Amino acid sequence: MARIYNIQVGEHRPSGYFDCGGFELRRGDAVIVDLDRSSELGHVVAEARVLSDGARIPPAQGKVLRKVTEGDLRQIDNNRNKAKDALNVCISKVNELKLDMKMLNAEYSFDATKAILYFTAEGRVDFRNLVKELAKVFRVRIELKQIGVRDRAKMVKGYGVCGQELCCSNFIKDFSQLSIKMAKEQALPLNPSKISGVCGRIKCCMAYEFNVYKELNRGLPKMGSKIPVGEGRGRVINLDILKRLVYVDTGDGKVLKINMPLDTPNDKK
Repeated sequence: MARIYNIQVGEHRPSGYFDCGGFELRRGDAVIVDLDRSSELGHVVAEARVLSDGARIPPAQGKVLRKVTEGDLRQIDNNRNKAKDALNVCISKVNELKLDMKMLNAEYSFDATKAILYFTAEGRVDFRNLVKELAKVFRVRIELKQIGVRDRAKMVKGYGVCGQELCCSNFIKDFSQLSIKMAKEQALPLNPSKISGVCGRIKCCMAYEFNVYKELNRGLPKMGSKIPVGEGRGRVINLDILKRLVYVDTGDGKVLKINMPLDTPNDKK
């Protein structure tokens, strides 16, 4: 049975599954793959394995032709220089045609038969004339891809308020669904400037923190609710969800700090 690897294609495109072609590959290896009747640069993400739930390995989209050679590295550098020229020419053509789109980046396929240019725009853009103009100049197949604000942040890269490299440009491969519920579960102020990333959308980190906060939130009172305190009742003014601490205003100038241990299934028996 052929060994299948998950390989990142090009520099800005999604990863896909490829037959290793008999090569021994390791994570991070640069390879040349066959895809859609053209050769592409790729980087090995991981070997595809059957998961514990029995999920099947997706079929291979193509095959690994070889590991990158010294000659390939020169070709890759040459393609990157051509991509920079293509981007500059495209920006000039966009301005000439007065198109409402912002060009971000460009890349060539490894065999230089195709140029892919990425842009953002508020809505749909009729770029057919732009494609024709670019094809005349470069005499290769032209692909224009409109991407969203999250993909833009992943491509441009940068640092978050945490001081770390953006998750999307560092390790996230596929964007997950995000909702305001994730911020509510963490008892965060619903202020867009506090819960949004540099892309303007809800921070991706909330998606993989959500289940932890959801579990630790179990049994905790809501902010602003009133709970029994001694012989009276107090209002919840603050929560430390990770430590399961509840701060309660008793109404007589005192603030109580109450620890609420997390119940386990055994506790309920």
